[in-house]
Amino acid sequence: MSYQHRELASGRWRKLPLVEQMANIGSEVERALNWRGKNNQDYCARAVDRALELLDLSLETPWGFARLKEIARLREIVVDYFYGSNQYGSTEAAFRRYFLPFAWAARSRASMPSTPSRILN
Repeated sequence: MSYQHRELASGRWRKLPLVEQMANIGSEVERALNWRGKNNQDYCARAVDRALELLDLSLETPWGFARLKEIARLREIVVDYFYGSNQYGSTEAAFRRYFLPFAWAARSRASMPSTPSRILN
């Protein structure tokens, strides 16, 4: 299989915390929504394909059943919204509401000091 995210697919993705994985997936979905809003179906499809690739990499990560179930359901909803008949009634706003907390959490994790000694100094 040919991956667009080669470095992540080679094993780095499995090392990322779930919140960072979901934030990255959300970034691709956000790009797809933006391109769809600009009526650029080619770029929209590319972003959706990247999001699906990241979702598939997450499904290969050894999470517990509940996490895998949510990721699998999310993949199903993304495919339905962008390529199907939107039988679940998904909206742009719903995707943004779902992914925004992951982006905030990942951003706050990135800005936190890595060692407790930095906090004390």
